[in-house]
Amino acid sequence: MSTDYNNILSRLCFHLKQLSSPDVVIVPETDLINELAIDSVKLLSLVMEIEDEFDISVPLNVLADVQTVHELANLIYQIKSQNK
Repeated sequence: MSTDYNNILSRLCFHLKQLSSPDVVIVPETDLINELAIDSVKLLSLVMEIEDEFDISVPLNVLADVQTVHELANLIYQIKSQNK
């Protein structure tokens, strides 16, 4: 994928690390709910951070389909690409 995607993935992993325990290793295949225990409150907080950092608006209805770090990074990448 592109440098933009890799940058998004890197920044997203940083934000996710703040929400998870220090011993968790975050990779693109990491499951947000099962492995990182991201509940609805943490997810909303994460979405607000993402929206601020990437200057985008994430529709909450699309988050139901997002399960992994890769899928969330890809969603951010797609939204940013549409906003160019």
